[in-house]
Amino acid sequence: MSEAAKSRRQNLVRMEAPVDETGNHSEETRSWRPTFLEALAQRSSVAEAAAIAEISEGAVYRLRRNDASFARDWRAAVLEGYEHLELETLHRLRMGTGKDDPKFDIANALRLIAVHKETLTQEQSGKGERDEEAIIASLDAKLARIRAREENVTRMLHEEGVSAPRLSSADD
Repeated sequence: MSEAAKSRRQNLVRMEAPVDETGNHSEETRSWRPTFLEALAQRSSVAEAAAIAEISEGAVYRLRRNDASFARDWRAAVLEGYEHLELETLHRLRMGTGKDDPKFDIANALRLIAVHKETLTQEQSGKGERDEEAIIASLDAKLARIRAREENVTRMLHEEGVSAPRLSSADD
């Protein structure tokens, strides 16, 4: 076996999810989970998320099959990814795109959101019987994220010397 092949094999073995003597996933396995789940939510790509977390795709899929908690966290990350897509689409529709902006296919984004909207709604409502305080806290957190994103965009526009767009005509 060549040195390159040995190196690839060692990397693959290192990237597999370790299991302790009882068959449970070791602490090392748990340490890459937050990185993987965050990257999955941000990038919506299992391959990229696995690479960022330095774990093999096979290991994450295997863990998802065998660990209900990880499967639940995975679904939550995918839902968050759709929220990111919705916000990005809304932002692009409201603000437009510049010639130097990364390519963004709004029509396909809207189609994808529409196709998965029912699943997303079911998943979100399936979180179930949350009390009113939890719902309000969730909405407050979402509004805070939206406000933070708006402030960031406004700051970036200001730094570029562009005045912020008027979003409403309430002053008229």
